[in-house]
Amino acid sequence: MTPLGQKLRSLREARGVSLKEMAKALNVSSAYLSALEHGRRGTPTWLLMQRIIAYFNVIWDEAEELQRLAELSDPRVTIETGGLAPEATELANRLARGIDRLDAEDLVFLRDEVIRRVGRKG
Repeated sequence: MTPLGQKLRSLREARGVSLKEMAKALNVSSAYLSALEHGRRGTPTWLLMQRIIAYFNVIWDEAEELQRLAELSDPRVTIETGGLAPEATELANRLARGIDRLDAEDLVFLRDEVIRRVGRKG
């Protein structure tokens, strides 16, 4: 599941909306919406995000949060390390090969450390 998928599911459940109901209102298939929630589809288009924001009728801050989560929810990440230090390439490869063996606590620690060192943006 992606950060956006987790948030969409949370919004749906809080409002008592089924996957089928939301998919119909957004004019997408329930299979697509399910795949989006489970992280089997890439980042939705800007237009679909605007329809989702309108569907949930969220305020500015929550709309910005949904947009930010969408930007951070591509399940197929590519990291270009050409021209960087060898350690960058090694880190990217080790993470790619081992991320499935990290538990939630490890992932939160690493995420927070990266945010602390490189900043919140990006």
